[in-house]
Amino acid sequence: MLDGFHKIVEQRIQEALERGDFDDLPGRGRPLNLSDDARVPEELRLAYKILKNANCHPPELELKKEIIQIEDMLAGIQDEKEKYRQIKKLNFLVTKLNMIRPTRVEFEEQQRYFSKIVDRMSVSPDKAGGGRRDER
Repeated sequence: MLDGFHKIVEQRIQEALERGDFDDLPGRGRPLNLSDDARVPEELRLAYKILKNANCHPPELELKKEIIQIEDMLAGIQDEKEKYRQIKKLNFLVTKLNMIRPTRVEFEEQQRYFSKIVDRMSVSPDKAGGGRRDER
């Protein structure tokens, strides 16, 4: 049944082409702008399009950029207290990002935890200030 529908559609498109109905369309000869907004909720599409035309980005994208910046910065921080402060900020931003965008749990951003980073860095008890603290 669907094949018959597709044949009718194709036939009507071909007839319109032969009549020249598509000759004076705006943007003729230029590539289509196929920006994919299928994942944007319908009620937000117009607002996002206005923001995009104004060269502004959706809040989720701005948060994601800030998260990436902090993650990059963490690699160069030597001070344990500053690293902890930045990880707390990072976890806050991740939580905020997960709250403002509707997504399934398995696709949410994961928070970063201070103790895991300290363990990964193999900080000895001498350098960690007398032993590892379980700060969360």
